[in-house]
Amino acid sequence: MAWAETTSLSFTARHEAGQADDALAVLESLEAYRERLEGLFPRVPGNVTVLLHDSWLQLALAQPYLPLARRLASPVSRRYMTGWFAAGEVHCLAPEGLRAGAGGPDSLEALLLTPEHAYTMLVVGTNNALLPPPFRPRTLRILRRSGWVLDGAGQYFSGQVPLLRAAIAIRLRQGTVPFPPRFRDAPIVAGALFDVLARERGVDACVRLARQPTRDATAVLESAFDLPSAEIAGLWRAHLERLSAASPKVSILTDQ
Repeated sequence: MAWAETTSLSFTARHEAGQADDALAVLESLEAYRERLEGLFPRVPGNVTVLLHDSWLQLALAQPYLPLARRLASPVSRRYMTGWFAAGEVHCLAPEGLRAGAGGPDSLEALLLTPEHAYTMLVVGTNNALLPPPFRPRTLRILRRSGWVLDGAGQYFSGQVPLLRAAIAIRLRQGTVPFPPRFRDAPIVAGALFDVLARERGVDACVRLARQPTRDATAVLESAFDLPSAEIAGLWRAHLERLSAASPKVSILTDQ
């Protein structure tokens, strides 16, 4: 494959030579998004390389953590695990691949926000001493316990939360979702927790939660909401139900 580069003020996209238009659209969106995040987070990385991969295999080879994480996630979550990050880098499927993986209009819109989601994870990791980057041998253990912060922030700040309603509906049909969000379900439900926090305490509280280094999810959530965990869980599950009720009527197989 012939790689080409497209640059903007804060990003350089590496992509297949025939995808220059898609790459330019991704960079324009990321520049606007980065400007928004600059008003929220103390440190927002620039000079970031955005690698747009032609296939899932290419993405998996470039980011070997991602296929392992995807295997540990619930089936309904896996569709949305199409991007990852490293120090100074964002990796995701190229828009053509994201469009091919969509299961409907909401799913398509959510997937096309993958670069913003992955960049948010890089921003959060840069501002949270517990989370990567850099990636070290203990990273997987940390992410299994605290990865919901990355996924939740990525979904909330990028605007994916309402677009995941069909996936949330499918997950709720399968049984109660554990609180706090576990690694298995975080790729579709953690953003709703940030959404509830924004409604209860404001966007700044979401930023503080994303930046808070802690291994005790319950404690950090109680501090963020200033509520006991049982009340937070109730608010979150009620919000998941609202999102689910607003979802398009789809087969249980649609988003797997």
